[in-house]
Amino acid sequence: MGPLRVLIVDDHPVVRRGMGALLGSFEGVTVVAEAATGAQALREAHLTRPDVVVMDLAMPELDGVEATRRLLALLPDTAVLVVTMFEDDDTLVSAIRAGARGYLLKGADQDEILAALRSVAAGHLVVGPGVAARLVGRLDAPAPPPAFPGLTPREHDILARLARGLGNAAIAADLGLAPKTIANHISTLLTKLGVTTRAEATALARQAGLSPHPTTSSQPKES
Repeated sequence: MGPLRVLIVDDHPVVRRGMGALLGSFEGVTVVAEAATGAQALREAHLTRPDVVVMDLAMPELDGVEATRRLLALLPDTAVLVVTMFEDDDTLVSAIRAGARGYLLKGADQDEILAALRSVAAGHLVVGPGVAARLVGRLDAPAPPPAFPGLTPREHDILARLARGLGNAAIAADLGLAPKTIANHISTLLTKLGVTTRAEATALARQAGLSPHPTTSSQPKES
């Protein structure tokens, strides 16, 4: 077999370069690309077809959980290893449900990282020993039903951003779509929700707790 091909995804340049230097020093590992956002990660993964993606979670444009979900829909044989500062159960379970095979905290030593890379590439699940029991218990519980099952994933994305108070232009920039497309989506989701104004839709979304994962634009960075 050839070297393990790795894509690094992190919006902090210093962290990204440091991880690249570390992984590049491992025998049998080749860093094929880097990305600063979830959207860039999807493009680079499509171009380079990595064996493993080292994924941050809190990023602009597209958070790491949703990027993992979309990346694995595109490249189901690729393994995702999350490396993050988030250690709460909800974030861990969201990442694993999205398809991540590994979950390490930033600060893991180089032996742990190398072992995790090889393990997830071989199809194994890797989490810290203190998290494993909690993870099993949480994954055994059924996933909660979606708050708005009639909406498409894109409409969910837009409704979540309405809940954050974003206008059409900001939502369009965030999702990489035209403002007119956003307006059309909002008109459709208002009809589906049975409301007539975006304020009513926003209130429903907030009552349901619908919001995207944290990004640098919505709160201080903790990736």
